[in-house]
Amino acid sequence: MVGDSVAITTATFSVTITGTVTCQGITENGRGFVELTLPDADPQQRRQLEWSKEYQYNLYIKGQLLYSSPQLALKGTRRTHEGALVLTGSPA
Repeated sequence: MVGDSVAITTATFSVTITGTVTCQGITENGRGFVELTLPDADPQQRRQLEWSKEYQYNLYIKGQLLYSSPQLALKGTRRTHEGALVLTGSPA
C-alpha cells in the first residue's frame, strides 16, 4: 500500500510525516512482518523512531485512512539508498 502521510505513535511521542509512504507485508523464516518505508524525515524524528521499542501507525491517502496497524514491536531499522527510513515490525 502507498499513502501520502502517516501518523506514528510510540510510547514517548507522536509524529505525522508527509510524502510517499509505503507499507508492505513480508514473510521471513515463517514469521510475518510489516515494513514501513518513510520519506527522509527530520533527524531527531528518525532517531526517536529508531530508538523506539513499539509503535503503531495510521496510513492515509488524501486525508482518508487507508490502514491502521496493530501495536507493533520494532524488529529493526535500515536506510534505503535514497535516504528513506525503513521500520520493520511484527505484532507486539
